[in-house]
Amino acid sequence: MRPLHIEKKGLRCLAIAESFTQKSAKSVLAGIVMRRDFVIDGFVFGKTTLEGDDATDEIVKMYRRLGRPDISYLLISGLIISMYNIVDPKKVAAEVGLPVIAVTYKDSSGIEDAIKYHFPKRFDKKLEQYTNLEKRQKIKLHTGSPVYVRCEGCTVLKAEKILNGLTLQGHVPEPLRIAHLLARALLLESA
Repeated sequence: MRPLHIEKKGLRCLAIAESFTQKSAKSVLAGIVMRRDFVIDGFVFGKTTLEGDDATDEIVKMYRRLGRPDISYLLISGLIISMYNIVDPKKVAAEVGLPVIAVTYKDSSGIEDAIKYHFPKRFDKKLEQYTNLEKRQKIKLHTGSPVYVRCEGCTVLKAEKILNGLTLQGHVPEPLRIAHLLARALLLESA
């Protein structure tokens, strides 16, 4: 795995966020390539199945479609997306050879009961995917807002420095905010 050098001026991330409705069969994923100085210089799109198991592979495909060796890390808005389509950050990091930082915004005591409710006949696999995720770490951003991260291939301290540099206000880092806006616009356009 390529080490993460956060002091690099041209540090670029691939930030991925999603959007879907309860009536959707697929969730729209939008990825943006953003430099640490907030310049956007690439886009990529994907789709994942609601309640499916294809999120990890789709994120890897999105990265590969870009063909961008200048990307230094992936920033993902959550690892439990598309109605319990669970992203495996270890597999993503291993496949793309880059660190992965997943960000969420609310504290939670877990989703085991929700998984059992939504997947009564196959909750064992989903529960195993969920319990294999590392514990989230709380970070307090320079804005005063907390976020919760899971990191693969980098330390929480490096993730904190990166997220503080990318968060202009509130608690959503700018690359993820823009990726979510783009995913939402694509979802509405395709409806």
